[in-house]
Amino acid sequence: MIKAGVVGATGYAGSELLRILMQHPQVEVKTLTAKSYVGQKYNEIYENYRDINESVCEEMDIYKLAEECDVIFMALPHGVAAKVVDEEILSKTKVIDFGADFRIKDADVYEKWYGVEHTGRELLKKAVYGLCEVNREDIKNASLIANPGCYTTCSILSLRPLLAEGIIEEDSIIIDAKSGVTGAGRGLNTTSLYCEVNETIKAYKIASHRHTPEIEEQLGYACGKNINLIFTPHLTPMNRGILATCYAKLKGNYTYDDIKKIYEKYYGNEYFIRLTKEGVLPETRWVKGSNFLDIGFKIDERTGRIIVIGAIDNLVKGAAGQAVQNMNILFGLPENTGLQLVPVFPA
Repeated sequence: MIKAGVVGATGYAGSELLRILMQHPQVEVKTLTAKSYVGQKYNEIYENYRDINESVCEEMDIYKLAEECDVIFMALPHGVAAKVVDEEILSKTKVIDFGADFRIKDADVYEKWYGVEHTGRELLKKAVYGLCEVNREDIKNASLIANPGCYTTCSILSLRPLLAEGIIEEDSIIIDAKSGVTGAGRGLNTTSLYCEVNETIKAYKIASHRHTPEIEEQLGYACGKNINLIFTPHLTPMNRGILATCYAKLKGNYTYDDIKKIYEKYYGNEYFIRLTKEGVLPETRWVKGSNFLDIGFKIDERTGRIIVIGAIDNLVKGAAGQAVQNMNILFGLPENTGLQLVPVFPA
Protein backbone atom coordinates (compact mmCIF):
# COMPACT_ATOMS: atom_id res chain seq x y z
CA MET A 1 0.00 0.00 0.00
CA ILE A 2 1.13 3.54 -0.77
CA LYS A 3 1.13 5.66 2.38
CA ALA A 4 -0.10 9.16 1.55
CA GLY A 5 -0.22 12.45 3.43
CA VAL A 6 -2.47 15.33 2.40
CA VAL A 7 -1.37 18.84 3.33
CA GLY A 8 -4.21 21.33 2.99
CA ALA A 9 -6.91 18.69 3.22
CA THR A 10 -9.80 21.07 3.90
CA GLY A 11 -9.63 23.12 0.70
CA TYR A 12 -11.82 22.16 -2.23
CA ALA A 13 -8.95 20.44 -4.05
CA GLY A 14 -7.81 18.73 -0.84
CA SER A 15 -11.28 17.40 -0.13
CA GLU A 16 -11.61 16.13 -3.70
CA LEU A 17 -8.21 14.48 -3.37
CA LEU A 18 -9.27 12.67 -0.20
CA ARG A 19 -12.47 11.48 -1.91
CA ILE A 20 -10.40 9.91 -4.68
CA LEU A 21 -7.68 8.48 -2.42
CA MET A 22 -10.21 6.79 -0.15
CA GLN A 23 -11.49 4.86 -3.18
CA HIS A 24 -8.00 3.99 -4.41
CA PRO A 25 -7.23 0.27 -3.90
CA GLN A 26 -3.51 0.83 -3.36
CA VAL A 27 -3.51 3.85 -1.01
CA GLU A 28 -3.65 4.31 2.74
CA VAL A 29 -4.16 7.92 3.84
CA LYS A 30 -1.89 8.34 6.85
CA THR A 31 -2.19 12.03 7.70
CA LEU A 32 -4.41 15.00 6.97
CA THR A 33 -3.23 18.50 7.81
CA ALA A 34 -5.17 21.76 7.87
CA LYS A 35 -3.75 24.90 9.43
CA SER A 36 -7.14 26.36 10.39
CA TYR A 37 -8.65 23.13 11.74
CA VAL A 38 -5.93 21.50 13.84
CA GLY A 39 -7.45 19.04 16.30
CA GLN A 40 -10.83 18.97 14.56
CA LYS A 41 -12.37 15.85 13.04
CA TYR A 42 -12.45 15.93 9.28
CA ASN A 43 -16.05 14.75 9.18
CA GLU A 44 -17.06 17.75 11.29
CA ILE A 45 -15.73 20.06 8.58
CA TYR A 46 -17.17 18.05 5.69
CA GLU A 47 -20.31 16.25 6.80
CA ASN A 48 -20.28 14.10 3.66
CA TYR A 49 -17.48 12.13 5.38
CA ARG A 50 -19.63 11.28 8.43
CA ASP A 51 -19.11 7.63 9.42
CA ILE A 52 -16.68 7.35 6.51
CA ASN A 53 -13.54 9.13 7.72
CA GLU A 54 -12.74 9.65 11.40
CA SER A 55 -9.36 11.36 10.86
CA VAL A 56 -8.38 14.37 12.94
CA CYS A 57 -6.65 17.28 11.21
CA GLU A 58 -3.07 17.79 12.30
CA GLU A 59 -0.61 20.64 12.04
CA MET A 60 1.83 20.33 9.15
CA ASP A 61 5.16 18.81 10.13
CA ILE A 62 6.81 18.19 6.78
CA TYR A 63 9.70 16.17 8.23
CA LYS A 64 7.35 13.89 10.17
CA LEU A 65 5.28 13.42 7.03
CA ALA A 66 8.39 12.55 5.04
CA GLU A 67 9.24 9.81 7.54
CA GLU A 68 5.82 8.17 7.54
CA CYS A 69 4.54 8.76 3.98
CA ASP A 70 5.57 7.47 0.56
CA VAL A 71 4.01 10.52 -1.07
CA ILE A 72 2.98 13.95 0.20
CA PHE A 73 0.29 15.88 -1.64
CA MET A 74 0.58 19.61 -0.99
CA ALA A 75 -2.87 21.02 -1.78
CA LEU A 76 -1.88 24.57 -0.92
CA PRO A 77 -1.54 27.90 -2.75
CA HIS A 78 1.69 29.10 -4.32
CA GLY A 79 4.57 30.11 -2.10
CA VAL A 80 4.26 27.34 0.51
CA ALA A 81 5.99 24.32 -1.04
CA ALA A 82 9.07 26.32 -2.06
CA LYS A 83 9.59 27.30 1.57
CA VAL A 84 9.32 23.85 3.15
CA VAL A 85 10.38 21.26 0.56
CA ASP A 86 14.12 20.56 0.41
CA GLU A 87 16.58 17.88 -0.65
CA GLU A 88 16.28 16.07 2.69
CA ILE A 89 12.50 15.77 2.28
CA LEU A 90 12.85 14.53 -1.30
CA SER A 91 15.41 11.90 -0.26
CA LYS A 92 12.75 10.29 1.91
CA THR A 93 9.48 10.74 0.05
CA LYS A 94 7.86 12.03 -3.11
CA VAL A 95 6.09 15.38 -3.23
CA ILE A 96 3.23 16.38 -5.54
CA ASP A 97 2.65 20.12 -5.28
CA PHE A 98 -0.69 21.62 -6.30
CA GLY A 99 0.76 25.14 -6.19
CA ALA A 100 2.70 26.98 -8.87
CA ASP A 101 6.12 27.08 -7.20
CA PHE A 102 7.79 24.51 -9.45
CA ARG A 103 5.71 24.75 -12.62
CA ILE A 104 7.69 27.52 -14.32
CA LYS A 105 11.36 26.78 -14.91
CA ASP A 106 12.47 30.41 -14.91
CA ALA A 107 12.28 31.68 -11.32
CA ASP A 108 12.45 35.29 -12.51
CA VAL A 109 9.33 34.77 -14.62
CA TYR A 110 7.60 33.21 -11.62
CA GLU A 111 8.49 36.17 -9.41
CA LYS A 112 7.27 38.63 -12.03
CA TRP A 113 3.85 37.02 -12.38
CA TYR A 114 3.29 35.91 -8.78
CA GLY A 115 4.84 38.90 -7.04
CA VAL A 116 6.73 36.87 -4.44
CA GLU A 117 10.32 35.74 -4.02
CA HIS A 118 11.02 32.19 -5.18
CA THR A 119 12.67 30.49 -2.22
CA GLY A 120 13.18 27.09 -3.86
CA ARG A 121 15.25 27.93 -6.92
CA GLU A 122 17.69 25.07 -6.31
CA LEU A 123 14.89 22.52 -6.79
CA LEU A 124 13.56 23.84 -10.11
CA LYS A 125 15.85 21.59 -12.16
CA LYS A 126 14.67 18.55 -10.20
CA ALA A 127 10.96 19.31 -10.51
CA VAL A 128 8.97 17.66 -13.30
CA TYR A 129 5.91 19.33 -14.78
CA GLY A 130 3.19 16.78 -14.09
CA LEU A 131 1.21 16.90 -17.32
CA CYS A 132 0.83 13.15 -17.48
CA GLU A 133 -0.04 12.71 -21.16
CA VAL A 134 3.07 14.68 -22.15
CA ASN A 135 5.73 13.99 -19.51
CA ARG A 136 4.95 10.52 -18.18
CA GLU A 137 8.46 9.18 -18.88
CA ASP A 138 10.05 11.97 -16.83
CA ILE A 139 7.42 11.62 -14.13
CA LYS A 140 8.30 7.95 -13.56
CA ASN A 141 11.66 8.78 -11.98
CA ALA A 142 10.81 12.09 -10.33
CA SER A 143 10.69 12.96 -6.64
CA LEU A 144 9.07 16.39 -7.04
CA ILE A 145 6.02 16.86 -9.25
CA ALA A 146 4.60 20.26 -10.15
CA ASN A 147 0.93 19.45 -10.62
CA PRO A 148 -0.31 21.70 -13.47
CA GLY A 149 -2.97 24.35 -13.02
CA CYS A 150 -6.57 23.78 -14.08
CA TYR A 151 -6.79 26.39 -16.84
CA THR A 152 -3.37 25.29 -18.07
CA THR A 153 -4.17 21.58 -18.24
CA CYS A 154 -7.25 22.23 -20.36
CA SER A 155 -5.61 24.83 -22.61
CA ILE A 156 -2.26 23.10 -23.17
CA LEU A 157 -3.67 19.68 -23.98
CA SER A 158 -6.33 21.18 -26.24
CA LEU A 159 -3.79 23.04 -28.40
CA ARG A 160 -0.57 21.06 -28.08
CA PRO A 161 -1.02 18.66 -31.04
CA LEU A 162 -1.62 21.55 -33.45
CA LEU A 163 1.56 23.32 -32.36
CA ALA A 164 3.60 20.12 -32.30
CA GLU A 165 2.59 19.50 -35.92
CA GLY A 166 3.26 23.13 -36.88
CA ILE A 167 -0.11 23.75 -38.52
CA ILE A 168 -1.18 26.92 -36.66
CA GLU A 169 0.37 30.37 -36.49
CA GLU A 170 2.15 30.54 -33.16
CA ASP A 171 1.34 34.21 -32.58
CA SER A 172 -2.37 33.90 -33.39
CA ILE A 173 -3.56 31.99 -30.32
CA ILE A 174 -6.41 33.32 -28.21
CA ILE A 175 -7.74 31.31 -25.26
CA ASP A 176 -11.12 32.30 -23.85
CA ALA A 177 -11.61 30.16 -20.73
CA LYS A 178 -14.39 29.90 -18.17
CA SER A 179 -14.23 28.38 -14.70
CA GLY A 180 -16.57 27.40 -11.92
CA VAL A 181 -16.31 29.16 -8.57
CA THR A 182 -14.42 26.36 -6.81
CA GLY A 183 -11.41 27.47 -8.84
CA ALA A 184 -11.19 30.49 -6.55
CA GLY A 185 -10.67 28.27 -3.50
CA ARG A 186 -12.56 27.91 -0.22
CA GLY A 187 -11.20 30.98 1.55
CA LEU A 188 -13.47 33.88 2.46
CA ASN A 189 -13.52 36.26 -0.49
CA THR A 190 -16.20 38.78 -1.35
CA THR A 191 -15.90 38.10 -5.07
CA SER A 192 -16.79 34.44 -4.47
CA LEU A 193 -19.93 35.03 -2.43
CA TYR A 194 -23.21 33.69 -3.82
CA CYS A 195 -24.72 37.10 -4.48
CA GLU A 196 -21.54 38.20 -6.28
CA VAL A 197 -21.36 35.25 -8.70
CA ASN A 198 -24.95 34.13 -9.18
CA GLU A 199 -26.73 35.32 -12.34
CA THR A 200 -23.60 36.93 -13.78
CA ILE A 201 -20.43 36.12 -15.69
CA LYS A 202 -17.28 38.19 -15.72
CA ALA A 203 -13.80 38.29 -17.17
CA TYR A 204 -11.00 38.85 -14.69
CA LYS A 205 -7.23 39.39 -14.59
CA ILE A 206 -7.26 40.33 -18.26
CA ALA A 207 -3.76 40.15 -19.79
CA SER A 208 -2.37 39.41 -16.34
CA HIS A 209 -3.55 35.97 -15.20
CA ARG A 210 -0.79 33.92 -13.58
CA HIS A 211 -1.47 30.84 -15.68
CA THR A 212 -0.41 32.69 -18.83
CA PRO A 213 3.37 32.05 -18.57
CA GLU A 214 2.73 28.42 -17.66
CA ILE A 215 0.63 27.90 -20.80
CA GLU A 216 3.14 29.78 -22.97
CA GLU A 217 6.11 27.83 -21.63
CA GLN A 218 4.57 24.41 -22.15
CA LEU A 219 3.17 25.18 -25.60
CA GLY A 220 6.57 26.61 -26.51
CA TYR A 221 8.13 23.23 -25.73
CA ALA A 222 5.67 21.63 -28.15
CA CYS A 223 6.75 23.71 -31.14
CA GLY A 224 10.28 24.72 -30.16
CA LYS A 225 9.46 28.44 -30.27
CA ASN A 226 8.63 31.22 -27.85
CA ILE A 227 4.88 31.61 -27.58
CA ASN A 228 2.97 34.79 -26.81
CA LEU A 229 -0.77 34.35 -26.58
CA ILE A 230 -3.88 36.02 -25.25
CA PHE A 231 -5.46 34.26 -22.29
CA THR A 232 -8.67 35.63 -20.78
CA PRO A 233 -10.33 33.76 -17.88
CA HIS A 234 -13.96 34.17 -16.84
CA LEU A 235 -15.82 33.31 -13.67
CA THR A 236 -19.15 31.59 -14.25
CA PRO A 237 -22.01 30.79 -11.83
CA MET A 238 -21.38 27.07 -11.53
CA ASN A 239 -19.57 25.09 -8.84
CA ARG A 240 -17.00 23.27 -10.93
CA GLY A 241 -15.73 22.83 -14.46
CA ILE A 242 -13.55 24.57 -17.02
CA LEU A 243 -14.37 25.25 -20.65
CA ALA A 244 -11.52 26.60 -22.79
CA THR A 245 -12.41 27.96 -26.23
CA CYS A 246 -9.16 28.30 -28.17
CA TYR A 247 -8.75 30.18 -31.46
CA ALA A 248 -5.80 30.00 -33.86
CA LYS A 249 -4.95 30.79 -37.50
CA LEU A 250 -4.28 27.75 -39.66
CA LYS A 251 -1.14 27.78 -41.83
CA GLY A 252 -2.86 26.00 -44.69
CA ASN A 253 -6.06 24.38 -45.85
CA TYR A 254 -7.06 21.44 -43.70
CA THR A 255 -10.18 19.29 -43.56
CA TYR A 256 -11.90 18.01 -40.46
CA ASP A 257 -10.40 14.57 -41.09
CA ASP A 258 -6.88 16.04 -41.37
CA ILE A 259 -7.18 17.61 -37.93
CA LYS A 260 -8.88 14.57 -36.46
CA LYS A 261 -5.93 12.38 -37.53
CA ILE A 262 -3.55 14.74 -35.75
CA TYR A 263 -5.49 14.51 -32.49
CA GLU A 264 -5.77 10.75 -32.81
CA LYS A 265 -2.00 10.55 -33.35
CA TYR A 266 -1.37 12.21 -29.99
CA TYR A 267 -4.36 11.13 -27.94
CA GLY A 268 -5.82 8.07 -29.62
CA ASN A 269 -4.45 5.79 -26.90
CA GLU A 270 -4.96 8.14 -23.96
CA TYR A 271 -7.52 6.86 -21.45
CA PHE A 272 -8.35 10.28 -20.02
CA ILE A 273 -8.61 12.28 -23.23
CA ARG A 274 -11.83 11.84 -25.18
CA LEU A 275 -12.22 13.29 -28.68
CA THR A 276 -15.80 14.23 -29.48
CA LYS A 277 -17.52 13.29 -32.71
CA GLU A 278 -17.86 15.75 -35.57
CA GLY A 279 -20.58 18.25 -34.80
CA VAL A 280 -20.48 17.47 -31.07
CA LEU A 281 -18.58 19.91 -28.87
CA PRO A 282 -17.48 19.45 -25.24
CA GLU A 283 -19.55 20.64 -22.30
CA THR A 284 -18.53 20.81 -18.65
CA ARG A 285 -21.56 18.74 -17.59
CA TRP A 286 -20.19 15.68 -19.42
CA VAL A 287 -16.89 15.64 -17.47
CA LYS A 288 -18.06 16.72 -14.01
CA GLY A 289 -16.68 14.53 -11.22
CA SER A 290 -14.28 12.72 -13.57
CA ASN A 291 -10.66 12.85 -14.68
CA PHE A 292 -11.58 13.14 -18.36
CA LEU A 293 -10.65 15.92 -20.74
CA ASP A 294 -13.03 16.23 -23.68
CA ILE A 295 -11.73 17.92 -26.84
CA GLY A 296 -13.65 18.95 -29.95
CA PHE A 297 -12.97 21.37 -32.77
CA LYS A 298 -14.46 23.24 -35.70
CA ILE A 299 -12.70 24.67 -38.75
CA ASP A 300 -13.87 28.11 -39.83
CA GLU A 301 -13.12 28.06 -43.56
CA ARG A 302 -14.29 31.65 -43.94
CA THR A 303 -11.52 33.04 -41.71
CA GLY A 304 -8.96 30.26 -42.04
CA ARG A 305 -9.08 29.62 -38.32
CA ILE A 306 -9.64 26.62 -36.08
CA ILE A 307 -11.67 26.74 -32.88
CA VAL A 308 -10.77 24.08 -30.34
CA ILE A 309 -12.94 23.43 -27.29
CA GLY A 310 -11.64 21.66 -24.18
CA ALA A 311 -13.62 20.76 -21.05
CA ILE A 312 -12.46 19.38 -17.70
CA ASP A 313 -13.55 19.27 -14.08
CA ASN A 314 -11.19 21.80 -12.50
CA LEU A 315 -11.08 19.88 -9.20
CA VAL A 316 -10.32 16.50 -10.80
CA LYS A 317 -8.32 16.57 -14.04
CA GLY A 318 -7.43 20.16 -13.14
CA ALA A 319 -6.15 19.30 -9.66
CA ALA A 320 -6.77 16.21 -7.49
CA GLY A 321 -7.37 13.64 -10.23
CA GLN A 322 -4.28 14.63 -12.15
CA ALA A 323 -2.29 14.48 -8.89
CA VAL A 324 -3.44 10.88 -8.36
CA GLN A 325 -2.67 10.11 -12.00
CA ASN A 326 0.84 11.41 -11.33
CA MET A 327 1.08 9.27 -8.21
CA ASN A 328 0.05 6.18 -10.18
CA ILE A 329 2.83 6.83 -12.68
CA LEU A 330 5.38 7.40 -9.89
CA PHE A 331 4.57 4.06 -8.27
CA GLY A 332 4.23 2.01 -11.45
CA LEU A 333 0.46 1.56 -11.33
CA PRO A 334 -1.92 1.76 -14.28
CA GLU A 335 -2.74 5.45 -14.66
CA ASN A 336 -6.47 4.97 -14.24
CA THR A 337 -6.18 3.08 -10.93
CA GLY A 338 -8.67 4.66 -8.54
CA LEU A 339 -9.66 7.13 -11.25
CA GLN A 340 -12.27 5.21 -13.21
CA LEU A 341 -14.81 7.85 -12.24
CA VAL A 342 -17.87 8.05 -14.43
CA PRO A 343 -18.89 11.72 -14.96
CA VAL A 344 -21.83 12.68 -12.75
CA PHE A 345 -25.00 13.84 -14.48
CA PRO A 346 -27.23 15.46 -13.50
CA ALA A 347 -25.33 17.18 -10.69
